[in-house]
Amino acid sequence: MEDFTDEKIAKLLSAYKRKREMEKIRYEKLKDTEEFKAKNRKNALNYYHKNKEVKKEYYENNKEYMNAVCSYRYWLKKGEINRFIEKCPQKYELLKERNYFKE
Repeated sequence: MEDFTDEKIAKLLSAYKRKREMEKIRYEKLKDTEEFKAKNRKNALNYYHKNKEVKKEYYENNKEYMNAVCSYRYWLKKGEINRFIEKCPQKYELLKERNYFKE
């Protein structure tokens, strides 16, 4: 492995910064063109259609968890966490299993 001197490291960092600045300038010029927008929309639409089933499966697998989180937040907003624990002990246990609480 090659040892880098302080000079070499400084040169590499400045080159990287210049490259990132140039890429940002190029993107800023390009992002408002109609061709870029159309291409971006097409890519987003393709991604959506390819991953629609994956997202659906994710939500189906986590339906109970999401429901428990919504219920917890509802009772938290009302300031009655103890009633949530009394009324929905299964949901509370599910949240504890998934480490929802950062205690």
